[in-house]
Amino acid sequence: MVKRPLPGILPKKPAKRPPSKNPVVPDTPLAAKAGMAKKPAAGNVVALVTGTKTVNLALQGGGSHGAFTWGVLDRLLEEDRLLIEGVSGTSAGAMNAAMMAQGWHRGGREGARRELDQFWNRIGGLAMFLPPQRSLFDRISGNWNIDRSPSTYVTDLTQYAFSPYQTNPMGVNPVRDLLVEMLDEKSIRDCQHIKIFITATSVETGKPRVFERDELTTEAIMASATLPFTFHATEIDGLPYWDGGYMGNPSIWPMIYACKSPDVVIIQINPLVRPGTPKTTVEIINRVNEISFNSSLLAELRAIAFVQRLIADGLLKEGVRRDLKHMFIHMIEAERAMIDLGAASKMNAELDFLLHLKELGRHTADRWLTATWGEIGKRNSVDLKALLG
Repeated sequence: MVKRPLPGILPKKPAKRPPSKNPVVPDTPLAAKAGMAKKPAAGNVVALVTGTKTVNLALQGGGSHGAFTWGVLDRLLEEDRLLIEGVSGTSAGAMNAAMMAQGWHRGGREGARRELDQFWNRIGGLAMFLPPQRSLFDRISGNWNIDRSPSTYVTDLTQYAFSPYQTNPMGVNPVRDLLVEMLDEKSIRDCQHIKIFITATSVETGKPRVFERDELTTEAIMASATLPFTFHATEIDGLPYWDGGYMGNPSIWPMIYACKSPDVVIIQINPLVRPGTPKTTVEIINRVNEISFNSSLLAELRAIAFVQRLIADGLLKEGVRRDLKHMFIHMIEAERAMIDLGAASKMNAELDFLLHLKELGRHTADRWLTATWGEIGKRNSVDLKALLG
């Protein structure tokens, strides 16, 4: 388990490590005014020669909207020149991370793509068991936003009037049953190529717990995806956990400490900005969900931006500066498309909808690779000052 540092403090103590088995994973650049060390580390020299670049991936949770991340990963895995060192995931992002690691161990990049394909196609097969459902009019009109579907109102009313311990006393969960069937815990733990970090929220303490690769179990993945109004709390070693999105959606700090690459690519599926004032109950609940599940990410980005400014402005003593890691933040998002979907569609597991999101993710990732490749390893491709306000 990774222990969380104090907020806003991002030290990285240098430690002696054996030579990497993967020679193209770059060493962490030391902080300098432009964000790069005066002398590139050996790994960076190799990267310059081979044309490869190494990143860490931060996968947000968001129910079936995680199929957007499926598409993003599918496109990124096609790029042999893009190396993935670490992956932090929450909820649906945790499932994507686990299936990718499992597939990678079994068959490399193509194995990871196959495993993700199989998982999401199986999720699509559960659609009839997962409320709410699209109305006949929604199906005819091709509308994916089901916020105003009659079944959405019934589902919301039931969830807020009764707890899952009342409506589902046996704790039936089709997604958990699917994970039990598909997840190979040994394959995930044996995947030495990718470091995995999965976040869940402790119900008792309200703190995040990050499960690392060698701790991952089906229960840890489910803990990260346990929405309290929908499912029973997931217990691990006698302690209850809820969805990790409340405290880390996803958590970035484990990759700051445990990974060498300074680049973090956030796969953003929860809109940060939604113009206008929500007025209906559905709109208010939708926006509250988005704000809640983005708050921890924004707090981490603010801490990273603060340290970046200290480094860039030369406000740190040399000894302190050497112990800090200058992070480069990137983001793959399709906010305009996601805004139109609404919160209720996160429970829509129709295969056609999942495939629609996959294609959106592939297209968005393809554009991101073209526009941002030159920024990786050099600087942020996200304007954090503008993003954080």
